[in-house]
Amino acid sequence: MLLEAVEVSKTFRSRRTAAPVHAVQNASLQARPGEFIAIVGESGSGKSTLARILLDLIEPTSGSVQWDGQEISSMDRAEHQAYRRNVQAVLQDPAGSLNPRKRVVQAIGEVIRLHGMARSSADVGRRVAEVLDLVGMTPGRDFMDRFPHELSGGQRQRVLIARAIALDPKIIVADEAVSALDASVKAGVLAIMADLKERLGVGYVFITHDLPVVRKVADHVYVMRHGRIVEHGPKDAIFADPSHPYTQELLAAAPALP
Repeated sequence: MLLEAVEVSKTFRSRRTAAPVHAVQNASLQARPGEFIAIVGESGSGKSTLARILLDLIEPTSGSVQWDGQEISSMDRAEHQAYRRNVQAVLQDPAGSLNPRKRVVQAIGEVIRLHGMARSSADVGRRVAEVLDLVGMTPGRDFMDRFPHELSGGQRQRVLIARAIALDPKIIVADEAVSALDASVKAGVLAIMADLKERLGVGYVFITHDLPVVRKVADHVYVMRHGRIVEHGPKDAIFADPSHPYTQELLAAAPALP
C-alpha cells in the first residue's frame, strides 16, 4: 500500500489581505507501511498544512492525494471511512486532543465503536487494554478509568498513539507529536513509535523541526521551505551530504547531533 501526494498545492485567501498565501506548492511525497518518513522545515514552511491534506482534513487547491493508487477525492463514503481508518493522526497537543470529561476507555473506545472494530462493552474494553499495553501503559486496565488530567504529558501522548493504533492503521501522520515533551519523555515516546513500526508494520509521516529526532528515527527525509519540498532522500544521504543550501543551513543551525 502507498500513500502518495502528487503535485499538491494549497492556497489560502483572506478577506483582510488581497495577497493569497501559498501554504503548499507542488509538493509530492510517498509513504509506505513500515517506513518512517520525516518532513522537516522551520515554522511556516507548510509542513502542517501538508499533513492536514494527507489526513483529508482540508482539500488541496490542486494536485491529488492517493491511497493505493486511488484519489481520495473520488472515494465514496465507505472508501473514505476505510481511508480514515488506514491513515490515522497523532497531533502535537495531547491535552487539546483529549476531552477532559472523558475517561481513557471512552476516548479510545468511541473510535473503536465508530469504525466497527468491536461492539460489546467487553470487547471494546479488551481492545482498549490491549492497545494501552502496546504503548507501554501497563497494565492497560489500570489506566482505562483515568481522566486526562490524571495523566502526565507523556502518558497523554501515549493515549493518542493507542487511540490511533486501535484501528490497525497502515500509516500514522504525526504532527510535532513529541515537540512539547521533555527530553527523557520524548525518548520514551519515540521508542514506543519505533517499536510499533517493527511489531505492527505501521508507517509514519512525522512532521517536525527537531533534526536530532529525525536523525534518530527517520528512514527518508523531506525538507520543506516556503511551501515547497526543496530536497528529499534517505536520511543518511541528507545528513551526510545535503545538496540544497536551505538543508545545509538547517543542519548547521541544529544542536550537536549524537
